[in-house]
Amino acid sequence: MASDVTPIDVLNQIDGKIRQDFDVDQRILNFDEYLQIVAMHPKNQLRGSAEYICDMLDHFGKEEIKAPNLPTSDRKIYRFHIYDQSIDGMAPKLVGHERIQTEIYHALRGFSRQGLNNRMILLHGPNGSAKSTLIRGLMSGIEKYSVTPAGAAYTFNWVFPIERLLKGSMGIQEYQSSKSDVTSYAKLGEEQISATLPSDLRDHPILLIPTEFRKSFLDEVLGTETAESVWENMPVYLTEGSLSHRNKEIFEALLKSYAGDFRRVLMHVQVERIYFSRRYRKGLVTIEPQLHIDAQYNQLTINKSLQSLPATLQSLNLFNVSGHLVDSNRGVLEFSDLLKRPIDTFKYLLTLCETGSSAIGNTIAFLDAIIVGSTNEIQLDAFREFPDFNSFKARFYLIRVPYLLSYTKEKELYSLLLPKLKGNKPVSPHADWALALWAVLTRLKKPNSIHYTPNLSGIISRLTPMEKANLYDNGTLPNRISPDERKLLRSNMRKIIDEYSNIPFYEGRTGASVREIRSIIFDATQDSDFPCLSPLAVFKSLENFVKQSNEYEFLKQDIKDGYHDANQFIEVVKTEYLNIIDQEVRESIGLYESTQWEEFIKNYVHHIASLVKNEKIYNKVTGKAADPDMSLIKEFEKVVESPKGESELMSFRKNVISRVGAWSLDNPKERMEYRSVFPEYWAKIEKHFYESQKAVLVKMNNALQTYKSDKIDGTSEGDQLAKKTIQNMVDKRGYTEPGAVEAITFLMQQRY
Repeated sequence: MASDVTPIDVLNQIDGKIRQDFDVDQRILNFDEYLQIVAMHPKNQLRGSAEYICDMLDHFGKEEIKAPNLPTSDRKIYRFHIYDQSIDGMAPKLVGHERIQTEIYHALRGFSRQGLNNRMILLHGPNGSAKSTLIRGLMSGIEKYSVTPAGAAYTFNWVFPIERLLKGSMGIQEYQSSKSDVTSYAKLGEEQISATLPSDLRDHPILLIPTEFRKSFLDEVLGTETAESVWENMPVYLTEGSLSHRNKEIFEALLKSYAGDFRRVLMHVQVERIYFSRRYRKGLVTIEPQLHIDAQYNQLTINKSLQSLPATLQSLNLFNVSGHLVDSNRGVLEFSDLLKRPIDTFKYLLTLCETGSSAIGNTIAFLDAIIVGSTNEIQLDAFREFPDFNSFKARFYLIRVPYLLSYTKEKELYSLLLPKLKGNKPVSPHADWALALWAVLTRLKKPNSIHYTPNLSGIISRLTPMEKANLYDNGTLPNRISPDERKLLRSNMRKIIDEYSNIPFYEGRTGASVREIRSIIFDATQDSDFPCLSPLAVFKSLENFVKQSNEYEFLKQDIKDGYHDANQFIEVVKTEYLNIIDQEVRESIGLYESTQWEEFIKNYVHHIASLVKNEKIYNKVTGKAADPDMSLIKEFEKVVESPKGESELMSFRKNVISRVGAWSLDNPKERMEYRSVFPEYWAKIEKHFYESQKAVLVKMNNALQTYKSDKIDGTSEGDQLAKKTIQNMVDKRGYTEPGAVEAITFLMQQRY
């Protein structure tokens, strides 16, 4: 059915909405109207670029990050929610790097307190470690913030009306004497304006108030107490700064023309709202590493607009400044891959960072912009050898951006990436996890025992790459170590994490990057041997990739006690994958519920606690107090292989009770999860149960062989079991049918 609404109606609706938004957003104001905004929101309107960006980060929210089972660092770490949003077409979000986000925030707060952006924030790290994503995320946030009421920022233009509004010619004599009934030319219609000159450096409107009157003006407008507070937080750019060269020339010419009538000069000021945009280079500029200068100084071309200026201005030699520096004022200037440029092309940053000013042609431009840059470690290492490095060092705020060392975080990254790269293939569960774990394993460094005390060095030296990966990811300790060793290791986890943090070859500097993983994914999606983009397809692609050892530096590293062994890491990930699907398949068979193991451990703890205290236990069935169940206690201790000696057994039981108490103290508001508290006992209970179920699994394996060749008739016990298992994996685990068959078959071939 055709709509009664015509295209003209729709356009009229759009027109009405745009007009309404234009007025609501206060996009064009006269100077008096702008001062009303200043009076209502002084802190928002009198802040510099550093404070603006900090407020943006706070505006979108943040949350404190606490790594599970890890000691809290001295400084709180935050995740800023702006990085959970889409970033400039580069990524759906930024994964991880909360420490980097927090460091950037603290650097900006430091600039704000000083009132001057006196250093470049230089992010350095290996290729593909998300340096550009961090910067673009900041820029994207500024764009989004600038359209909100809290993020409203303003600059101004000069407006010159047509001659009849001045009731005389545009000559200097008439311009001096004539005065119309109009109080401001800011909102004149286009037909009433003879010329408009924008502020070339996007000057802040408050700079129109002469420096010597600025503080007293704010005292009167805001009240002394409020003005004092605001003034202390204003940047030097606003407290001591002046208009750009061109704006100053126009201001002085008008002031002279009006015989010092300051109010009549302000009639020509049109305050305009700024909407930051990287695409249109409005306050957000990225300089790529190519050879060109970053600013120009040119005389304005004579055109019809300029010929319409009053005579007093036509006599001026008005110059226009332009380029990257100019376009970035009031916002962010990014130097992508800074050190790929010859040093002479950015030496001016020494002055710009220290004073906030830069010579452009015959003028000096004073800027209020955050300067950020990125570089990789190889180029930074080379730059450190330059004689000029010491001069730049004081102007750099160096922030290290390593690769992620948590495979859960890395997995989150690939879970966002895989749907875009998978092509027409379905993605099987754990493909993202397999890629993430392998990538993180390639980045880890072997702990050096000489960095630790003698009682700790032995434990540290035995940590395998997989154990260290678990330690970093979720704080899981190796099952093989004793209770005392677990306690010692847990109390020193911060030392392990920080071991290589203060050396040039830090942990996370080398290893597989997201760029390499992309190529591995592409290879896996093209492999016709696999119906899905599954861990098995990933393993084959990884095996092909590690053969290219001459092309990737991290594949050339010397293997040390299992570390840096990219080829062996494929087998490590396979083993972990088998553990995962082993449990999934058993649960899908439906022979047991893992909750019963949780209950088994819980009951054991309850009974030995009463046994140690020599207390009775309330029996829910009989409703009477009874002795602890020794048969349950002995069964549990047999399964988990507890010590045999009486004194050792008593110590074992007391240790179990103390571990429960310690966990409760550390997690007072959380429900007890015995699987997390006693992972080693859980694993032994699982193993014990699995051993008793091998015969059932063999039957299913035999059925799967016929299932694959479409000869299954569904009548035998094995056939029914295979069908049920596959269906459960599809319904409950997110597999496709071919993906489930592939995973089950792989498990049976490798383990049964």
